[in-house]
Amino acid sequence: MKSISLLLTSFCLLLSTIVHAETGVSSKSILIGQSAALTGPAQQLGTEMRDGAQAYFDHINAQGGVAGRQIVLKTLDDGYEADRATSNTRQLIDVEGVFSLFGYVGTPTSNAALPLVTKAEIPFFAAFTGAQSLREPLNRNVFNIRASYFEETEKIVQHITTLSISRIAVFYQNDAYGKAGLEGVTRAMKKRNIDVIGIATVERNSVDVAQAVAQIKLAKPQAVIMISAYKSCAAFIRDMLKDAVGAPIFWNISFVGSQALSKELGKDGRGVMISQVVPAPWDEILPIIKEYKSLYLSKPGREVGFVSLEGFIAAKVFVEGLKRTGSNLTRENFVRNLESMSNYDAGGFQVKFTPSSHNGSHFVDLTVIGKDGKFMR
Repeated sequence: MKSISLLLTSFCLLLSTIVHAETGVSSKSILIGQSAALTGPAQQLGTEMRDGAQAYFDHINAQGGVAGRQIVLKTLDDGYEADRATSNTRQLIDVEGVFSLFGYVGTPTSNAALPLVTKAEIPFFAAFTGAQSLREPLNRNVFNIRASYFEETEKIVQHITTLSISRIAVFYQNDAYGKAGLEGVTRAMKKRNIDVIGIATVERNSVDVAQAVAQIKLAKPQAVIMISAYKSCAAFIRDMLKDAVGAPIFWNISFVGSQALSKELGKDGRGVMISQVVPAPWDEILPIIKEYKSLYLSKPGREVGFVSLEGFIAAKVFVEGLKRTGSNLTRENFVRNLESMSNYDAGGFQVKFTPSSHNGSHFVDLTVIGKDGKFMR
């Protein structure tokens, strides 16, 4: 009788474990999902965000994982298109059964995923976008690592206006991303009682900028703030420089893809300005940079960059959340432990989450492309 009782107890415990097991979590693994551009004009953003994160996950897995579980990142290609991101998100949630979504790349793609995120009550962590739609109103499932586009554009406009420059135009991508950046610029300028003197757009995944160039040239700006990806921004800058007398200063926000833009522009890139939301990836004073370079460059053919560093930092913070949650890993426990991360130092990069704010960082820096495509602060 005693042996039967023990068997029944063991069976009940096993059944309880099975019933309460969290989606995407087993005794050996944690499955997380990502939708990002691995092809198309924005592919360098997606591949670098993925590879930066994977470098840190590989490092943790080599040490035995978190609570004995290996982290498995499944990435699906959306080509930086919202409808594909929607399909990918359904695939990751309903078919693959991931524990969390991680490192989506872009505003339109992230916005497309949000209704599905809310319905599934699944963590949506560290999207590569600064859009307010992921920040206001607070969505308990959404956690942002990077500063917002409002913070980036405020820093840019603040810097430009201290140089006594007031004739500012905006070139933006005609979608949710571009409009979010445009709103940030206009807010920052309104604060200083300055109007935007010219506005022009480009379609997502397009480099047809001829009309935009003509419109902006007519406005004769001293500076142009650009809210698009690297291919279209490079095409715009090159065409603006043709037959130009007194060309404006060109400013980009971080999503542009700094290294990709520099490579696209070549010699035309010198003097182009870009705001950043992570530290300079060559600045080895910070422990996070030393760690990133050591792990990321362990695979041949890689170059350090802002996007892969952001992916690396995002992965490190994600893992910290897993560690704080421990062996009893559920989505609810994970979210609760992230919300208690009130002062986490990732190695010189500070992250702070609270129950009322899921915006982990407000770090913004300004850089310029210098000689031979190298970046300076």
